[in-house]
Amino acid sequence: MEMTIHGLIMKFFRNHPNQWVKAATVGDWVREQYFNTHGKHPANVGVNVNMLHHKGKLISNNNGYYKYDPDFEREGEFNDFSEADRQAIFRRDGYKCVLCGLGEQQGVKIDADHIKPRSKGGSNTLENGQTLCRKHNTRKKDYSQTEAGKRFFMNIYKAAVEIDDTEMIAFCKSVFDVYEKYNVDRHIRRPDH
Repeated sequence: MEMTIHGLIMKFFRNHPNQWVKAATVGDWVREQYFNTHGKHPANVGVNVNMLHHKGKLISNNNGYYKYDPDFEREGEFNDFSEADRQAIFRRDGYKCVLCGLGEQQGVKIDADHIKPRSKGGSNTLENGQTLCRKHNTRKKDYSQTEAGKRFFMNIYKAAVEIDDTEMIAFCKSVFDVYEKYNVDRHIRRPDH
């Protein structure tokens, strides 16, 4: 019987109960096992580990480590927004991504995103929901809005350095200064220091 990516991830964790394991370590093992069975490498093992966390199968310490506690499985604890709430979020946001302004009228898929991620205690309330296009929702991952924003500016800064865009470099540095001034997301090291 061929094992699925989820099945292999859970097999790994069930063989290592109550041990914090880096997602990359799990990924290496899963990729090897999957290749031996399927003859090809699986895609997005890390995303699948995080998905199992959201389904209540794994515990995360929010630093890339996960563990399986057989007494802790919480089937469906991280439920998504109800369909009615999703539609209410989309209506409120004009069926457009709150970051780029693109939406279904432009042929872009949209998602109802948790502003404060569920894994960090975010609720399924309308106030904690926002419309993001699939691209921005994927990039945001499990970050808070400020974490995602800082990482976004880090990418802009790196691109500006590559082309020596001094105006954009200065702008990004001023954004990083604001993060420092208000002691926001200091665990994400700014790229200009």
